[in-house]
Amino acid sequence: MREMKKAEERRNEILDAADELFTQKGFDGTSTNNILEKVGIARGTLYYHFKSKEDIMDALIERYTEAMLTRARAVAADNSIAVNERILRVVMALNMQQANGQEIMEHIHKPQNALMHRKIQQVVINQVPPLLTGIIREGIEQGVYHTPYPYECMEMIVAYTNTVFDDDLVMLSNEERAARIPAFIFNVERMLGVESGSLLYMMQMFGNEGEGHTK
Repeated sequence: MREMKKAEERRNEILDAADELFTQKGFDGTSTNNILEKVGIARGTLYYHFKSKEDIMDALIERYTEAMLTRARAVAADNSIAVNERILRVVMALNMQQANGQEIMEHIHKPQNALMHRKIQQVVINQVPPLLTGIIREGIEQGVYHTPYPYECMEMIVAYTNTVFDDDLVMLSNEERAARIPAFIFNVERMLGVESGSLLYMMQMFGNEGEGHTK
């Protein structure tokens, strides 16, 4: 058991060092030698845990994804937060660009990393709708939302935002993307059976693009 713990600690040390280096130097600008020097280990030790630099990035993506979902689950389970606000916070918790995630996002959007991108999309499309559905059901009980299809609504919403608003799948100019945001919110309001304009807070999900369109 002690040896397993040591191996896990060493693996995390390598991931922590790689995460920091990828953020500072970029994935392409970081060599395995850089990682070896930062952790202070032999090449054989690195290859015991990871086959390549790409394997390290895969593990980092898995770690980020699990941390992202853990944050989202915690927010979704907090009944002290109003349902509208909770939905927004869950979506914000799913932002992989928090902390050092920017380098990971840039890496997975490269054409040669399409499989990594697909893995993350699968996680989001399969695991996020159930989190949001629980909140919608609470809102239905409170009389906030009015839909007989809470899960299907969330599945449609997550699938749309994970495809149409993904730069790799649908090519949109900033103006085209900004124009789609109010249209998206308009349709979400109708799916959930709420008053027009009551979900405009969702503009915050889209950062400056949404804010720019409202001005």
